[in-house]
Amino acid sequence: MNNIIERFTRYAKIDTQSDPASETIPSTKKQFDLSNMLYNELKEMGYENVELNNMCYIYAEIPENNPSNKKLPKIGFVAHVDTSPDRSGQNVNPQIIENYQGGDIKLGQSDITIKFDENKHLKDCLGHTIITTDGTTLLGSDDKSGVTAIMELAKYYADNPNIEHGPIGICFTPDEEIGRGADKFDLDKFGCEYAYTIDGEMPGEINKETFTADHAWIKCYGREIHPGSAKDIMVNSSRAIARAIELLPKDQAPETTEGHQPYIHPHTVKGAVGYSELMILLRTFNDKDLKTQHDFLNNLVDQLKKEFPKTRIELEIKKVYRNMLYVLQDNPKGCDYLFEAADLAGVNPVWKPIRGGTDGSRLTEMGLPCPNIFTGGQNFHSEQEWLSVNSLAKTIETMKNLVQVWYKNA
Repeated sequence: MNNIIERFTRYAKIDTQSDPASETIPSTKKQFDLSNMLYNELKEMGYENVELNNMCYIYAEIPENNPSNKKLPKIGFVAHVDTSPDRSGQNVNPQIIENYQGGDIKLGQSDITIKFDENKHLKDCLGHTIITTDGTTLLGSDDKSGVTAIMELAKYYADNPNIEHGPIGICFTPDEEIGRGADKFDLDKFGCEYAYTIDGEMPGEINKETFTADHAWIKCYGREIHPGSAKDIMVNSSRAIARAIELLPKDQAPETTEGHQPYIHPHTVKGAVGYSELMILLRTFNDKDLKTQHDFLNNLVDQLKKEFPKTRIELEIKKVYRNMLYVLQDNPKGCDYLFEAADLAGVNPVWKPIRGGTDGSRLTEMGLPCPNIFTGGQNFHSEQEWLSVNSLAKTIETMKNLVQVWYKNA
């Protein structure tokens, strides 16, 4: 437990926020600050096959210990080093609460409180060690918990060279939070038959189903002129954007949906008289519902054009990732092994759909089956993010079990 706390808090203090406005790879150079640390730590553990490339991907291998010389599959573990652009990751100040006994958690000297009655999983963490922020930043459990788990696994095998196991691949990616984590992922270099992202939530929650996701932009072009002489000349593009938001279905918003229900989410808005833009997240669990969302936005834009005939209005939609369930259903072995490993860890596993996505969504689509494993974190992308260290310990236990289940069944 102390090792996990020390490692996680050390990583959490490093600012690795990604930037969706950047066109570089990685999107921010500061992601290298953590990646260089991980590279050096893996080398210090004695691993020779470790590479950090100029795009901030780390590839490493824990070599097999296979006295029987039987043919063993190589499995991999993946986590991302970046944190969300939604909240600051600078000057993270982790707060450690030992032997949590319930109730609200006040965050440092801020006016932010993690409320017990709004966080249903806190009741499952009585007696745990909880890590939060001081209320001024996110924590970065998404996904420095996953990074911590993989590094603890690597340390375990470095310290216990007599344990028999197959080859294990490790990859740390940049820019997952802005949807680019798998863009430059080298499947051949990774060389795994099956992989697992360590990027989930509470113990027992394992994931083989994610959202199918697209991003959409409604772009409105108006005409600037001084307000004092604007009559019959000015075309205020922001009015069309305001109307677009008003027309979005309120019963298909993140705040009104759960489980397998889709949503259409107005995520970011920027606007002025001459140009305004609305960025929308489209999330469903199947292609049919996604097409329905596309049709809805096309019809919405047609309506806007009629209501604002002097405003030039455009719609752009881009593919982001797809539900990995359909590929994993055709490759169930690694999912079955994950369920067994989590069961051995005593966490009562259950397959739960992710109302989000992981690098695994893209990797599965690219041909590498990649379900997701819990970390014990909650409230990602916010100042109210928190992590149960006891739950993260169960993540590491599940990963150790998983390696052995694969070895046993080879």
